[in-house]
Amino acid sequence: MGIISAIGTSVADCRAALVSGRSGIVQPNGLLSRYTHLPAGRVSLTDNQLKEQLGITDASVNRTTLLALHALNQAVAQADLTSTDLAEPGSALIVASTIGGVSLTDEIYQNGHGDGADATFLNAYGYSSVADYLQRKLNIGGVTDTINTACSSSANAIIYGYRLLKNGFARRAIVGGADCLSKFTVNGFNALRILSDEPCRSFDANRKGLNLGEGAAFLILEREEDLAGKPVLAWVSGYGNANDAFHPSSLSAEGNGPFMAMQTALNVAGLQPEDIGYINAHGTGTENNDEAESQAMLRLFGRPPAFASTKTFTGHTLGAANAIETAFSILSLQHGEVYANLNFSTPAEPAQLTPVTEYYQTDLQHVMSNSFGFGGNCTSVIVSRA
Repeated sequence: MGIISAIGTSVADCRAALVSGRSGIVQPNGLLSRYTHLPAGRVSLTDNQLKEQLGITDASVNRTTLLALHALNQAVAQADLTSTDLAEPGSALIVASTIGGVSLTDEIYQNGHGDGADATFLNAYGYSSVADYLQRKLNIGGVTDTINTACSSSANAIIYGYRLLKNGFARRAIVGGADCLSKFTVNGFNALRILSDEPCRSFDANRKGLNLGEGAAFLILEREEDLAGKPVLAWVSGYGNANDAFHPSSLSAEGNGPFMAMQTALNVAGLQPEDIGYINAHGTGTENNDEAESQAMLRLFGRPPAFASTKTFTGHTLGAANAIETAFSILSLQHGEVYANLNFSTPAEPAQLTPVTEYYQTDLQHVMSNSFGFGGNCTSVIVSRA
């Protein structure tokens, strides 16, 4: 697996921040002059620094793609995949993104109002531009697809990759997501009035909303019979996707979608609620999400296991969120550790649930990672210790 986020440009860097409780949410410093008061989880590297590290000179390669390639290179290196491996028809690439090339809106506008001779930025605009570029750059030979189901996008990319393996359409599935901070996202979420003017306080009674973030993560899934002695980081043991069918941008107060997604994931994994040792919660810090997720956990678990939102470290990375948070869940399994829900002080009514507030070590066998998107698209993934 490979990660880049506001708390680090590698898996090791991210884990160090999670263990120490160091958040990457800061003032955005010039993202948008009218929104400099809004904190955000920004990756430390600029576009030029990313391009220099990645050896890219093409001006049309958008920031989402740069973040994606950075994380994907890490995953490919750790999995020891060769160019021959990647070029096989059995190597699939599933990329999740809600922004794609929209970060280049200003350039696209200028491009589209010229004489039409140069469509450089127009060609890099679509959601699929990230997957298209990665496929060409690494010469990936199998199924290539893009998923955009809002905040559950990369969770669904993991499910899609799993099912490609299960049904014999791939021997390996490179799955993940990437999104960058952009004018489009800041303006959009600000219009919904759900951005907090302070670091987010997920599940807290005094929460004020979410912080946007950016980043990317990729995981490489392979079938057990194809491992050939490779070390296993974790097993994908269960997954569930359900639709709340309640509202375009809100979940039902009872958390029907989250409840069904978590229940289905348990059923697929053949596990009981008490088998889950830790939940990496969706936990955006908005009033609606945290209440709905809390009610769903109470319905399913009775007394929920340890849970926390690592969005208090990274911000909400949209289409990249579950890939990043599933990678964090794998780190929890590997090292036997639970990461804190930062900035929490007061349990919220009516659920009165208290997330993990300090890092600690414990034995973990199964971890659930939740992601619930706009349109009610709710997904849970369970990873189990190797």
